[in-house]
Amino acid sequence: MTQAATLSSTGFDLTPPTEAERERLEGDLTAEEARVLLHHGTEAPFCGGLLGEKSPGVYGCRLCGLPLFKHETKFESGTGWPSFYAPFDEEHVRAVRDTSYGMVRIETRCARCDSHQGHVFPDGPAPTRLRYCINSVSLQFVKAGDPLPDPLHRGDRLP
Repeated sequence: MTQAATLSSTGFDLTPPTEAERERLEGDLTAEEARVLLHHGTEAPFCGGLLGEKSPGVYGCRLCGLPLFKHETKFESGTGWPSFYAPFDEEHVRAVRDTSYGMVRIETRCARCDSHQGHVFPDGPAPTRLRYCINSVSLQFVKAGDPLPDPLHRGDRLP
């Protein structure tokens, strides 16, 4: 029996990958990507490849390709990680309470594949006052006009 697709308000299929799809996607990760995406790691500050990216486009999940952030919401936070004040679609980012390392934070995960992206803090700019602090290795940048990666063959396209 096939699971019915769960679509976000922007039309993206949020159905989690099957076990076979997940194995295939995880097999394509580098050791550092796996450490961050699968094991809730954090890359070193000021080292991520997307920190200085300023081109128009979309930032998607490195594991499954789901669009997570638009370039228009990216801002310079001075923290050493790419920061955004709002997700591409609220339904694309899951918030999970994180009490690791003696802190209470809100972890952000991809709503489709559940991969670790980073954390969200209440110290961002208007209009949301939120700062989504995201690991560069958790993301892949797609320049405006280029097709989105569609590793799950879901027909993902920008609206």
